[in-house]
Order: sequence, then structure tokens, then C-alpha cells
Amino acid sequence: MTIPTAADHKRYFIDTLGVSERLMERCLGEALSAGGDYADLYFESVTSTSIGVDESLVKSASQGISVGCGIRVLSGERTGFAYTDDLSPERLLRAARTAALIASGPAKQQVQGFTSPTTPELYPVAGASTDAEIAGKLELILRADRAARAYDSRITQVRAGYNDELRRILVAASDGTFASDTQPLARFNVFVIAKDGTNTARGSSGGGGRITIEYFETVKTPEHFAREAARTAILQLGAIAAPAGEMPVVLGPGWPGVLLHEAVGHGLEADFNRKKTSAFAGLIGQQVASSKVTVVDNGIIPNRRGSLNVDDEGTPTRENVLIENGILRGYLSDKLSARLMGIPSTGSGRRESYQHITMPRMTNTYMLNGEDMPEDIIKSVKRGLYAVNFGGGQVDITNGKFVFSASEAYLIEDGKVTAPVKGATLIGNGPEALKYVSMVGNDLALDEGIGTCGKSGQSVPVGVGMPTVKLDKMTVGGTN
Repeated sequence: MTIPTAADHKRYFIDTLGVSERLMERCLGEALSAGGDYADLYFESVTSTSIGVDESLVKSASQGISVGCGIRVLSGERTGFAYTDDLSPERLLRAARTAALIASGPAKQQVQGFTSPTTPELYPVAGASTDAEIAGKLELILRADRAARAYDSRITQVRAGYNDELRRILVAASDGTFASDTQPLARFNVFVIAKDGTNTARGSSGGGGRITIEYFETVKTPEHFAREAARTAILQLGAIAAPAGEMPVVLGPGWPGVLLHEAVGHGLEADFNRKKTSAFAGLIGQQVASSKVTVVDNGIIPNRRGSLNVDDEGTPTRENVLIENGILRGYLSDKLSARLMGIPSTGSGRRESYQHITMPRMTNTYMLNGEDMPEDIIKSVKRGLYAVNFGGGQVDITNGKFVFSASEAYLIEDGKVTAPVKGATLIGNGPEALKYVSMVGNDLALDEGIGTCGKSGQSVPVGVGMPTVKLDKMTVGGTN
């Protein structure tokens, strides 16, 4: 395990891939040759491994390498973009000319001298995979398979998988930005099916982050994830039908923060607000939630799935306060939105790969601790729902309306958590729902490291979290 320096990150592209600073300057000059306010080059090299086991048999195994460069030119609100998987000078200059012609405009900027930002080192970087490491990864998966089957005889099917990647990036821009990073990412997943007669239930669990394989030996083991998936499935076998109607809802700590991510976080991304398609557009400085609610997006938490030393525009990430004591304080912005809206860039420019353009995205989004004891929050509810874990969900950014399905939930009766329920959905409006937050626990937890966020056809890794939270009323969809 090594902690490379910023110079090490850059040397990979210069020494290994043969991309010199002089070539980068030529490409930026070519990108701005037809006019434009700004241009950047995003070099990327990714090595990845994926292994899947189904019914104790290896059903998939792959390793891959991807290398390329995306070239972007901004002219006002126009974006010219081209990419190439060939890093020869001829292909890079051709891509730069293509992007220039798409975004041609009257302004013409000069390329400034490169300056490297000072960035933290938030995560360790492992070396390239070896055959022995592949064997070790497979053994982790088989351990999960065995542990899930041993949990209960009613577990009838087990699928498990391991995925990791090592992503190297270098960003060179006409404003002088010259930043690089090496980003590890790993994720472990377990899915099970349980049967009891004609009754069938499913359970899943997983985790990871910007970590090395040692994490799954020393912090969260395959047995941990296997038992959690099996526990959820067995629990659902005995669950009763969820109630329906308006009632108090208590959200558990950790992964239920995905509701906050979807119902509120996307609406606070600057591009939606610049275009006035977000329910939060024009509301900075106004009360948008209960005074007990403070929401942050934090890209500098060590080893977290959504963390980055620099974003995909070369801007150092940071902690951004979005909602403070119920007051909307700001949006998540990339360089384009920052310039057009006259606001700072928050280090939130992200992209799926060199083949995609940058847009404002979340990193690790969560609600801060309150002062209430979690047990007091439960005791305060006469009859309601306690939602511990969530599956899928949908949200309409324009009005904030959302629908989420709870994969693990319980009744609250007379201040006590009682029977598990199945088929529960939470229906509401993000900005409105936050106004009904009446109690916030002191037990903030982040998710296990499984979040992947989709936007405009692009997927990026993210983190979510929250403490135990009580909403005085929310519409619950159920079958009872």
C-alpha cells in the first residue's frame, strides 16, 4: 500500500502514456482556436476487476483497461466536447479542433501557465492486481456464499460479487488548472433469496469505498455482508402487510439518507437551479426545511465512496453546507454553472468517464446530528412506521415529489418497534417533507459504501447518511 504524491499522479501520464505538458498546451490552444471562454483536457486511465459467483459457481470474471481523453470547450452556455481513446498527438489535436468548432464563439482566451493545487490524500492506493490477488478476491466471495447459506436453511439462492478499479486522472485547463489524482474504488455485494413454502423473500447487503482489499478482511468481512443479506430476507418471510395512509415516519440512521440524496440533493445541484427547473430555484436565504435540519455535501471524508481529492475539473473538493438550520445556503456547482451564476465552484464537477461531459454532482450527502436520543424519537410515536432500509425510488426534480420503497420497515405502536412490514412505500415532496422534521437523533451514520447516483445517463459513486429522524407526517403506501 502506498500514498503517492501529486507528482506521482502526473508522472504516470507524462512518463507512461507519453503526454507532455507541451502537448497539453498545444491541445488547449487548438481547442480555443475558434473562440471560447474556457477549455480543459481530462485524461483518464482505469484498470478494473469484476468477479461474480452464483450458486457457488463462478459465473463471471473480467479485467479491463480503459484509456482516453475528453476535451471540452465552453463559450457562454454552449459546450463543445470531443473524446478519443488514442492519445497520440494527431488524435488529441483533432479532438481539440472538433470541440473548438462545436463551441465556436466571439471570445478567445489565452492559455494560462499551469498551476497545481494543494490537495489532500484521502485514500490509499493499491498496486495493480496480480493473479494471487484475483484468487484472494474470489475466496472472499466464496466465504460470503458459505456464510449466507449457513445462516438459515431457508436461504435457497445466493449471489455475490466483488468489483474494484484504480482510476488515474489528469486535468489540464486554459485557466491554469493542472491537477491529477489516483482513485481506488472497491465494492462487495451479496444477494439472497429465502423460501418458506410458497412464501419468497429477498435480501441484499454490500459495502466498500475508496479502500484496498484489506478492508474486507479487517473492517467489514464477507460474513458480515452475507449475514446481513440473509437476515433481511428471513425477516421479510415473517413480515405483515404495511399499513397505508398519512402517519408519523421515523427514518433510521445511515442508508435512509438516500431519500435525502434523491428528494433534496439533486434539487440543489446548480445546473437545475440555473435553468430554474428545480423546486429550490431562487430560494437561497429562505427557510426550506425545519430549523432542526442541516444538510451538507462533503467530498473530503477519508476513504468514503463519494470522496475525491479533486473533482473532475481539477478543483479540490470540500465540505459544502447546503441547508443550515432549515435555511438554504447554497448549491453544488461546477465551473460552468459557477461562472454563469456568479457563484463559487464548490468542487462538484463530476463525470462518469472521459467519454462524458462534466456536470454538478453530489459526493457524500448527509444530515448532521441533532440533540435527540434515538429511543426518545421512537417513544414519541403512538402509531407510525420505522423505515430502516430502502430499495428503489424515484423523484421529479421540478417539483420535488418522490416515491421510495422500504426494503426493511417496522410498525411503531405505543412508542415501541413491533412487527416487520413488507410492501411499504414513502410518498411525498422533498421540500415539504423536510418541514415536518420534528426530532433529529444524535446517531449520525453514513452508508456502508454502495451508493451509485444516476443523472443524465451518467453514473458516479456517492455516499449518503443521516441520523435517526422523525417526520410528523408522511404518506405511506401499503397493502393493508
